Amino acid sequence: MGSLLNEIFIGLSLTSILLMIALGLAIIYGAMGVINLAHGQFVMVGAYIAWFLQSQFGFNVIVGLPLTFIAGAILGLLLERTIIQRLYQRPLDTILATWGIGIVLEQLVRTFLGSDSRYVGRPDFLDGNLVIGDVHMSYYRLFIIAFSILILFATWYLLYRTEFGAKLRAVIQNKEISECYGISSNKMYAMTFAYGAGLAAVAGSLITPFVSVTPTMGTELVVDAFLVVIVGGVGSIAGTAASALMIGEATAWLSYWFNDTTGRILILIGVIVLIRFRPQGLFPDTVRR
Repeated sequence: MGSLLNEIFIGLSLTSILLMIALGLAIIYGAMGVINLAHGQFVMVGAYIAWFLQSQFGFNVIVGLPLTFIAGAILGLLLERTIIQRLYQRPLDTILATWGIGIVLEQLVRTFLGSDSRYVGRPDFLDGNLVIGDVHMSYYRLFIIAFSILILFATWYLLYRTEFGAKLRAVIQNKEISECYGISSNKMYAMTFAYGAGLAAVAGSLITPFVSVTPTMGTELVVDAFLVVIVGGVGSIAGTAASALMIGEATAWLSYWFNDTTGRILILIGVIVLIRFRPQGLFPDTVRR
């Protein structure tokens, strides 16, 4: 029973990271129709920002989260305004452009910071474990789980209880009519892309105490995030959350019983089978067109 509960807890912490990364992907694609292959590089940028703030200013990961989000959002906004906005309604060109942007970001990091692994420590006040019987729950993992729930609620509130969310949903349903009512679709797209990039940067910052910070660290994470979006249903907030929970727990359990490689293969096979019989995902977000 202790091993069972420990694996469930590890799966929940993995779910939390996947959720924050996948939320940005789901919002960007659901609102803009953009498949952002550079999303993993935003995760990497957030990790390097966390390392820089800790090594140069002594800021721990938690203290640096607002700066990380702002930096990621600004980077996303610049890329959307300069490149991506010119490629709307051209999905293939958008895929190629964001893939190229990701490569450029990785090479810039290698050029100026090198390819050596960097390490970020967890905050001192979150060091240690909460022990309940045979279950050992890291305080830092507990924080990540709570923080991801807060981000999920904040994103839902932003989309469904604010003026920005109402305008964005109007643009998604009918861009031309929305613009007739004075809603700038370009402004909505820019702010949406910036928000998604900021979430990816925050996720990259939070995961740094668990992994080495390298220029390629975001690639593997974004693959899992794409799987979450596909399984949950593109553009669905509830579907993204449910899918992140399913894939996060499945990854933890399969890695425990087999190994990481076998676990990822089995999850990918499961996703392929699901797409074959339910291509719209488990929880599609239906809107009037």
